[in-house]
Amino acid sequence: MASRADKGAAGTKGSGGGRPRPSLSPRLIVEACLELLDAEGGDALTFRRIGTHLGADPTALYRHFRNKDELLLAVADRLLEESLEGFEPSDDWRDTLRELFVRSHRVYLAHPHVAVLATARITRRPAEMRVIDMILGALADAGFPPDEAVHHYRALVDTMLAWSCMGATYIALDADTRHKDESAWTGVYATAPATTHPHLAAAAPYLAAVDDEGNFHFALDLMLEAIANRAPSSALPRPAADE
Repeated sequence: MASRADKGAAGTKGSGGGRPRPSLSPRLIVEACLELLDAEGGDALTFRRIGTHLGADPTALYRHFRNKDELLLAVADRLLEESLEGFEPSDDWRDTLRELFVRSHRVYLAHPHVAVLATARITRRPAEMRVIDMILGALADAGFPPDEAVHHYRALVDTMLAWSCMGATYIALDADTRHKDESAWTGVYATAPATTHPHLAAAAPYLAAVDDEGNFHFALDLMLEAIANRAPSSALPRPAADE
């Protein structure tokens, strides 16, 4: 079965006298790049490889993206766009922030090879600007003035991106390496002697039970609780859930 990029390959004439294929567009190139990165990893991020995937001359990509870095930023923004699909801000600023960060984290882990390359970057594109505005808007709803809101924004975003990059890097490892790391909690650390590592030995039965996804939610809620305690609006009564 042909991929969506293969079905939408660039060019003006189809092979074998078939129906003409659509021309290259930034969207088509980004989608093809995302497919390749998901399937083959970061090494696939070359204009030659993407051009081959699209059935196009690699030089044609330069009409839409000046270089590989510009293309990567467009792909990164595509992930943020995906995280916003169907999203509607809540009346409660905490719920808005929680949903935004959970969505972003989930999308990054669904595309780990892109996340490894992109979580440290600033896209300067529409989806990222929408996300930033929504986060700052939620913090404004909490009562923070802009100068304080930006500090909380950076703390939240950088924490989410760090978690996402760490999780994506782990997912991108080969299966054998992941298995060795995971088994350490029930192996080496579980057998640490209490005489030399008393606290580790006491916690050993619980270490393996910590789920990475669940722990991300735990850490996010810790941050949101701390921010809520500092928020000017914290002195106001929180409306009941059914109101």
